Amino acid sequence: MSEQIYQHFRKEERPLIDQLLDLIRQAQDEYRPVLTHFLDPRQQYIARFLLQAEGPVKMSVHGGFAGAERKRLLFYPAYYEPTLADFELQLLEIDYPTKFVTLSHGKVLGTLANVGLERDVLGDIITDEFSWQVIVQKNISEYLVQQVDQIGKVHVSLRPKELTQLTEVIPAWEKLVISCSSLRIDVIVKAVYGLSRQRVKDMINAKKISLNWLTLERSDLEVGSKDIISVRGYGRIRFEQVLGRSKRDKLRCEVSVIRK
Repeated sequence: MSEQIYQHFRKEERPLIDQLLDLIRQAQDEYRPVLTHFLDPRQQYIARFLLQAEGPVKMSVHGGFAGAERKRLLFYPAYYEPTLADFELQLLEIDYPTKFVTLSHGKVLGTLANVGLERDVLGDIITDEFSWQVIVQKNISEYLVQQVDQIGKVHVSLRPKELTQLTEVIPAWEKLVISCSSLRIDVIVKAVYGLSRQRVKDMINAKKISLNWLTLERSDLEVGSKDIISVRGYGRIRFEQVLGRSKRDKLRCEVSVIRK
């Protein structure tokens, strides 16, 4: 069964597929709910695909708020009724001198990642441009509160909050329909940001472009549904779907874009 599933995905996604299959089968065999770490949209897409091939297990997702990008998945048998508490989420607010300094998504994420934690225990970073919050796994929230007292040169403290105290999230994704010759990553980036092919190639060589948070080393990889392409200095692209072909036989693709 695994070999049949592998053919639908990239070779580097096989470890994730194996891990998710193990969790799905654990929920089925032990007849109980099983919780994942935070998964990005592409990983969530893979999980949904696997459920179609793996029998009666159900899945529920939550990232702390309706528009969350990174979410925890709960696999469970049919009898179970999930609650918010099952996802073990904790909201942390960053307390800092807002009148004198500014924070950025990159600085916040870099600080949280540099205290010895893996990315998959961290959910979305939320801001209204003044207040900053982050959703994390509940079991590591106390550790973060104790460890994080500075972001860059700014002295900060992390304060636990209820999810109901979530700041108003400013929608950032912009929907676009682009026309392109193929689904290669370099072609998609070129079409979205209006860059030359050489400029995109140079950025890949300089390790300024990543796919699903992993540094991109090849320009000829093709994107799939819910892939996230991060382009340093420009923003992020989430590939949604192929809509069809134009009269000139170009691919018409729907993407969502965050611009810097």
